Amino acid sequence: MNDRIRHDVSDWASWPLDREVVIARVVEADCQTAFRAWADSLQIVQWFGPRGFEIVSHEIDIRAGGRWRFDMIAPDGTRYGNRMEFLRVEADRLIEFSHGTDAENDPDRFRTLITFDQQDNGKTVVTLRQMHPTSERRSAVIRFGAVEYGSQTLDKLATHVAGRSGPADGQ
Repeated sequence: MNDRIRHDVSDWASWPLDREVVIARVVEADCQTAFRAWADSLQIVQWFGPRGFEIVSHEIDIRAGGRWRFDMIAPDGTRYGNRMEFLRVEADRLIEFSHGTDAENDPDRFRTLITFDQQDNGKTVVTLRQMHPTSERRSAVIRFGAVEYGSQTLDKLATHVAGRSGPADGQ
């Protein structure tokens, strides 16, 4: 029993939790609908980003090897250039990408993994995991409000998918 406890602790100790941010939200939609809201270039621009922000895409190709270059425009008009480079897109299951400013070699670029897990009641758990390059950068984005803004983004996703049906909805 003590060996088992020590083994579990060492597994957690080796995972860089000091660099990770995790946000989850249950949405009232099946996995296919929730996934499509992220993977469909026409849908994601309708809901992505914190409350009050607008998205203007410059390039969008949501597939492994593709990228999304966009400006997030704050309510005060400030533009934030963003770039996502998609690493994995597995239908109804997960999307993985690197995310940073729309610049080459952004030292603060971080890895994001979005997973979609179906509950027995037809709802989907959407989990957003960010892995930042350093614990200091993680602390900086938390102080900036990344968890609150991420939660607002997932709230907007939940509103977007609420009431949408499965694959037959034509999206």
